[in-house]
Amino acid sequence: MGAGTTGRAVGVVVLVLAALLGTAYVLGRSLLPDRPGSGRGVTAGVHETEYGDQSGGTDLSQDTPDRAEAGQYPDGHRAAESPADGLFGSRVTTGSPEVALTFDDGPDPQYTPQVLEILREFGVRATFCVVGENVQAHPELVQAIVADGHTLCNHSWQHDVQLGRRSPATIRADLLRTNEAIHKAVPDAPVAWYRQPGGAWTYPVVSVAEELGMTPLHWNVDPSDWQAPGAAQIATLVAREAGPGSVVLLHDAGGDRQGTVDALRRMLPDLTSRLRLEALPVDGAT
Repeated sequence: MGAGTTGRAVGVVVLVLAALLGTAYVLGRSLLPDRPGSGRGVTAGVHETEYGDQSGGTDLSQDTPDRAEAGQYPDGHRAAESPADGLFGSRVTTGSPEVALTFDDGPDPQYTPQVLEILREFGVRATFCVVGENVQAHPELVQAIVADGHTLCNHSWQHDVQLGRRSPATIRADLLRTNEAIHKAVPDAPVAWYRQPGGAWTYPVVSVAEELGMTPLHWNVDPSDWQAPGAAQIATLVAREAGPGSVVLLHDAGGDRQGTVDALRRMLPDLTSRLRLEALPVDGAT
């Protein structure tokens, strides 16, 4: 074979190898999973939703009774350095030595009365983050919550996890509709707090909540009771993680919450013996 023929053959081989390597690179990149751009220390876009621990594969456009409350910090259940150290300035601590027990998704005719009875037994006041459509269906339960000295938090009309991605006008209408349902049941009760479903905070939803006079409320202790892990596990985690300033996320609706009810009875003797448990203030200030 001549030198010219050999050179052409080598050139063809090089071109073929280059093509194969390029194809392999593109294929490899296509197999890598997409990574959402969120997390502590990362600045999100104005309409970007931030999640701390949203379960993978969840279709956030479908709001089901057993959806996950997401958004706790990935580095564990701990008190933040300042009350407003959460996503987009949401509150994650009480800002005081008191611990706040918060109950989401109610009121529910099966579980809310049990929660109220146990709290009454231990002399504990808490904060209930209520869903508008449930308030409309069970106004007498909202009246019972307020009568016992607990405070209220707006948790949107129907637990729309995607609410923060909608227009400010849509967000405002949702929050106002929920507040109107609450005030129809308890006309004089302040609603000083707002909790975004799923912890899916965005700048627009925080801005609208604050514009309406509500403080965005997150949490820093999450026993994942929405997964119904059992009373023992819920109680153990809360007892271990709760400390001065903690905001504890619990649920009195949205699924089978008997485990939460039973856990509450288990953990309150310990919590009340070493911590001050109190409802969040009615003016939203901490």
